[in-house]
Amino acid sequence: MKDLQLKSHRFRAEREGDWRRLETLLGKGERGRARSLTDEELLQIPVLYRAAASSLSVARATSLDASLIAYLESLTTRGYFFVYGPRTKFTQRLTKFFRHDWPAAVSGLWRETAISAAIFIIAAAAAYFLVTRDNAWYDSMVGGMAQGRDFAASTASLKKVLYDNDSGHFLGGFAVFLFTHNAQVSILCFALGFAFGVPTALFMAEQGLVLGAMIALYASRGLGWQLGGWLMIHGATELFACILAGAAGFRIGLAVAFPGDKTRLDAASEAGRHAGVVMIGVVVMLIVAGLLEGIGRQTILIDWARYAIAGVTLTLWLGFFYLPRREAR
Repeated sequence: MKDLQLKSHRFRAEREGDWRRLETLLGKGERGRARSLTDEELLQIPVLYRAAASSLSVARATSLDASLIAYLESLTTRGYFFVYGPRTKFTQRLTKFFRHDWPAAVSGLWRETAISAAIFIIAAAAAYFLVTRDNAWYDSMVGGMAQGRDFAASTASLKKVLYDNDSGHFLGGFAVFLFTHNAQVSILCFALGFAFGVPTALFMAEQGLVLGAMIALYASRGLGWQLGGWLMIHGATELFACILAGAAGFRIGLAVAFPGDKTRLDAASEAGRHAGVVMIGVVVMLIVAGLLEGIGRQTILIDWARYAIAGVTLTLWLGFFYLPRREAR
């Protein structure tokens, strides 16, 4: 035991100066004063870090005292993150995400977005046509989302839901249900994309069928325009988010189906990283849609104002994602 303590003492004495020097330089950089480090000090840090990592390896191999090993583990961890970690602050990374990473990821999925939107629109058109021809199709397409909005309801009750704040519990219940449903579908569209995109296509079609059937119901009572304003004040954002989630799922599904020169696992992994950035943004869009749905739609009861907000938000999203921008440096 005495020999081990002696070895530990000598080991520390020979190297402690370098460890303390590294600790001082790291402390200076971690306190936000990295710019005050001289060129010589910046060059010293990687050298001192590697020396500390070597000391840690020796200390572990020779079973030196636990406190020394713990100190070196902490020091080398700090050194690793300083030498190899990101140089940007959280606010800088967040700014870069919104200014470049997210819009670039979305614009890079334009083909998949077109596929997702086409499935949604075709399904909505098919549902509108079928329900208009035969009302019996409505219940099978809308199901539990109807919540009293069906062909048995009176025109007055259908209209009241769109404008009357006294029906807030009825309107609010459906709004929460619709938002929750769309959020779940968005997540599933992305998560199940690996199955060659088939579940993604089915979920997007389901969304379109519900919307098309609902429009057919209200249009049959002369309320199609009014329903559009009620839906699109938030739907311009929420449905766009769903379409982007579908596009993210299709990117993964296409990568699995057509991996090219890569293995399916590598292709799916690469596609997943790209699609994952899009999905982070989709969450942001759903939050924005929730605010528009919970506040704007409940307080703004004029049709043209609802459509104006929908048009502005859609234009902003399209410009944000698809207008050319400078490359991030």
